[in-house]
Amino acid sequence: MEASRLPWLLRQRPRQARSTGIDMRSYKQRTWFNVASVSGAPFTLAVVELFHPHPVDLLDLNVRLWMLVHYAQIPLFALSALAVTTLVRGHIDMAATVARIALFVFALSFVAFDTVAGVAVGILVDSAQASGTPEAWRSAIDALWMHPIMGGMRLNGDPSLAVLGRVSLAVGTVAAAVSLKRSGSSWVPAGLLAISSLGINLFHSHSWPGGPLTFGGIALAAGWMQYEAATRAARASRTAITFGRRAGDLSRGS
Repeated sequence: MEASRLPWLLRQRPRQARSTGIDMRSYKQRTWFNVASVSGAPFTLAVVELFHPHPVDLLDLNVRLWMLVHYAQIPLFALSALAVTTLVRGHIDMAATVARIALFVFALSFVAFDTVAGVAVGILVDSAQASGTPEAWRSAIDALWMHPIMGGMRLNGDPSLAVLGRVSLAVGTVAAAVSLKRSGSSWVPAGLLAISSLGINLFHSHSWPGGPLTFGGIALAAGWMQYEAATRAARASRTAITFGRRAGDLSRGS
C-alpha cells in the first residue's frame, strides 16, 4: 500500500465507526417507533375494553364509564384496522387486497355500530337518570338497544352490523396473515394474527374477554411482525453494504 494513503485511511476509519454508531442508534429508534405505531392502537383498545361495562339493566349503567369507553373505541376501531393494513403496505397479492377491503368494512361497521349502540344509548340513559322518571325513557332506550341492525343486542341473535364487523375483522386478519407469511414473516406471529379475531367472534362481544383477547393478540402480532420486517431489512442492508465494500476493495486492488 502506498505510504501517502495511510494517513487518509487512518482518518477515515474513526469517521466510519462514528457514522455506523449513529446509524445504528437511528435504526433502533426507527424500529421501535414503527413497532409502537402498529401495535399502539390495538393495545390501547384492548386496555380500554377491559373497562367496558356489562349491562344488565341499562338504566343502572355507570354512564360516565360507559361514555368514556365508547368515545375512545370510535377512533381506536378505525386505527386498529389501519394498523393491520399498514403491515401489508406495498403488498400486491390477492390476500393483501382482501385484507384491506375486509378491514375497511370492519372499521366502517364498528364505528357506526358503536356510535349508535354505545354513544347514542349512553346519551339516552344519561338523560333518563337525570330526569327523575327513568322508566319513562325505557321504551326509547330499548328501541335503539334492541334494533336488529344498529343495536347492542337483539332477541333472536346478534345485531347485523356487529356480526358484519366481527366477520370482516376475521377475514381481514387471516388474509393479512397469509400475505405476510408469504412475504417472509415467521409462523408464530402470522398464526397469532390469523387467530386473533377468535376472541371477539367466540364471545360475541368486544367487552371482556372477547375484545381484549382479540385486540391484544393483534397488537402483539403486529408489533412482532413489524420488528421482524425491520430486522430483515437491516440484514439485507448490511449484506448490500458489505458486498459493496468488498467490490470497492477489489476494484482498488486491481
